Amino acid sequence: MTRRPGFLVYGLLAAYALGSAFPLYWSILIGSSTAEVVTRQLPPLLPGGHFFDNAARVIDTVPFWKALGNSLMVSTATACSVVFFSTLAGFAFAKLRFRGREALLVFVVATMAVPTQLGVVPLFIQMARFGWTGSVWAAAVPWVVTAFGVFFMRQYLLDAVPDELVEAARVDGCSQIRVFWHVALPAAKPAAAILWLFTFMQVWTDFFWPLIVLPADNPTIQIALNQLQSGYFKDFSLILAGAFMATVPLLILFVLTGRQLVAGVMQGAVKG
Repeated sequence: MTRRPGFLVYGLLAAYALGSAFPLYWSILIGSSTAEVVTRQLPPLLPGGHFFDNAARVIDTVPFWKALGNSLMVSTATACSVVFFSTLAGFAFAKLRFRGREALLVFVVATMAVPTQLGVVPLFIQMARFGWTGSVWAAAVPWVVTAFGVFFMRQYLLDAVPDELVEAARVDGCSQIRVFWHVALPAAKPAAAILWLFTFMQVWTDFFWPLIVLPADNPTIQIALNQLQSGYFKDFSLILAGAFMATVPLLILFVLTGRQLVAGVMQGAVKG
């Protein structure tokens, strides 16, 4: 356990890092070039000087700022609701004793095996009955809680919150909701941070459901990027410039929260 990683480990990590960064580099490379440069067999190895021109074309071609605002609103609201409700349900499955608990948990986990595409038609009909089709409500409300989030938080709270701590809070006169709010929720912060980021990224990059339920004039960012493709000609410099612009908010999010996320994970890993 005291041995330092060798050359092979660092080499594999470096290769993985370069491979992960290559799509972003390629987006910057093509997005900062012109259509004539992109059609060459050997594109340049360094970014060009046309990125801001291509970015302006993206903003003029699609409702980019509206789509960006919709994605921020939908992703943030969905991530917050998933964290809250998943933590609430995970606490119930982990620390409360009620009839049918194990069977209900198995049913919740089993729903993850059902493809999302199978529920699209009844879900769309339900959104239409509510009158939400075409609004961002229809893109956010169906995912306010997920089976993965419930199972993830249940597994974390099972060991993170000792039963003795829950019983002590009850002896002190705390109700169930106060036990959850003052005992379980603070202990779940490391796992909640990971679940929040994972859910935010998943909703941000979702394309299938917003394409069905949202119109072209009120899109999310992924639908707006799809609108950059027109007819038989695809301007890849325009498309990849828009793709990089859509990735920037995620990069900023990880830069701002990366240190806090790692600190929370390390804090949750400390015993005693």
